This record gives sequence, structure tokens and C-alpha cells, in this order.
Amino acid sequence: MVSAGNPSLFKSGKGCGACYEVKCTTNSACSGNLMTVVITDECPGCVSESVHFDLSGTAFGAMAKSGQAEQLRNVGVLQIQYRKVECNYPGMTITFHVDSGSNPNYFATLVEYENGDGDLSSVDLKQALDSDSWQPMQQSWGAVWKLDAGSKLRAPFSIRLTSLYSRKTIVATGVIPAGWEPGKTYRSVVNFNA
Repeated sequence: MVSAGNPSLFKSGKGCGACYEVKCTTNSACSGNLMTVVITDECPGCVSESVHFDLSGTAFGAMAKSGQAEQLRNVGVLQIQYRKVECNYPGMTITFHVDSGSNPNYFATLVEYENGDGDLSSVDLKQALDSDSWQPMQQSWGAVWKLDAGSKLRAPFSIRLTSLYSRKTIVATGVIPAGWEPGKTYRSVVNFNA
């Protein structure tokens, strides 16, 4: 389930990928059951409260009692209880979706399915398997990280990820192959422990 978050949750993109358990209890249609949502976008107009989740319709309906999803969605704004939790994607490894604007001198990727914190503090790229030099990537927007090298990049690329809160680091070695293509998704064999 996905949700946009107000600036205190989205954190200028650093909060993208964070997981929260949420539930509603203040409406008769609320089930009171916990569900997990992932912050995937910012709700820039949601600044009146210190914390605001702009839940997808599916997520909103999932908080309802059986058969009352539409009734709950029609309420609009609800008080919810929430807490930050570790993300857990059973059987999934981290994936890298190469941005369609990437080219031999510019590489951008959407990082998805990180267990644990879910949000990242830094992403670094190492060119070619024989290189020892890590280049810091810049956060472009949300979970998209970019490197504007100014010269031709040499694949395969290894990508090093550092989680935002626990500061754990993992490396997806050679995850982006030689001959990579914009718009393609590449799956690593690693993930943070949940």
C-alpha cells in the first residue's frame, strides 16, 4: 500500500521508501486493523498538520471493515494512529529502475524494495568491476538518485546504499550490466535485513 506524505514525512525525498503502520479508529467504518504503507511521494499542500498521510484509495479502503471501503473513502480526512516500522518485502531483493533520461554520460535510477529503514541517506556508484573509486550520487527526487559524470560512464556498475537511520550499508555488485538500457529494471541479489 502506498501513501504520499507531508513535508515532515517526505523529508525532501529522504523519507521516500519509509514504511509506517497506520490504522483508523475514529469512524464506524474503520476496522481498527493495522496496515503498512510506504511513502512514495510528497503531498505539498498537506502542511496544516505536523504529520499527514495522503493515502492511496486502495490504502484508505484497506482500513475499512469488510464491505465499507467506499463509505470510508468518502469520509475524506480521518484521524489515524501511526508508527514508523521497518520495511519488509519477503522474497524481494533491491531493484534499480534506470531512468528513461539516462545516457552514456548521465545515469539515474529509482531504487525500490529496500528492507529495514526503507529510506536512504546516500547512494554511491562504482564504474566497471575493476575500479576502486566510489562516486556519490545525488538525490534527484524521491527514491531517484543520479550521477552526471560529465564523461562516458563505464559499466557494469556496482551500487552502494546506506540506510538513513540505521546507517547500514550494502553493495549490489555489478547490478547494472554493460549494455544497460534506459527504462529497464535490474534486480540485485542483496537487501538489508528486515
